Amino acid sequence: MVGKNTHDMTKDRILNTAEMLFAQKGFHGVTVREITKAADCNLAAVNYHFGNKWNLYLAVFRHRWLPRAQRVRESVLKNIEKHDPPARTDIVRALSQAFLEGPLADEERVRHALLIIRELARPTEAFDLVAEQALRPLFRLIADYLRPLMPAEQGETRLNLTIFSIFALITYFNLARAAVTHMTGQEYDQDFKTLIVDHITGFSLHGLGPDRDGK
Repeated sequence: MVGKNTHDMTKDRILNTAEMLFAQKGFHGVTVREITKAADCNLAAVNYHFGNKWNLYLAVFRHRWLPRAQRVRESVLKNIEKHDPPARTDIVRALSQAFLEGPLADEERVRHALLIIRELARPTEAFDLVAEQALRPLFRLIADYLRPLMPAEQGETRLNLTIFSIFALITYFNLARAAVTHMTGQEYDQDFKTLIVDHITGFSLHGLGPDRDGK
């Protein structure tokens, strides 16, 4: 049992260290030697648990990135389901709150963002993993909630583009915090994050246009 626990602890330490370094420098900017030195382990431990650097990179996404994305999705769903039935305002607000007000701590959010930004710029197999297991399910969740509330004549393409636009707003305000703070002079305290959520919700509702009842 002691040996098994030690192995698990070593594996977790390697994953945590690799995630931090891959987020900072990207896959090609990090060597296995750097990872082993920072994780206080030897090359044999990396080979034993992951086989090679590429498998370790994918493991970071499987065991660190995707579980965090699942927590975000669960937060969205939980806030939507508080309303029966949810209005379009409730859906957009739940999505905005999940990214801007929780559940990720600041340090988690930064690592999470840096990893996906690199994959968006230069997609690899890791992006395919993220797209299929995190991005597509979340997009489908929002589409399924919004579709019955939109005019039937709007069509699926218009709905998809509108959802992408909502995600674009949320992504910018979530990832470009330094730029927003620099330009506005506002720190991302709770009051300002609430203001941003209100702004995204109101702005997005204008983009959605009238609902199925013409309101």
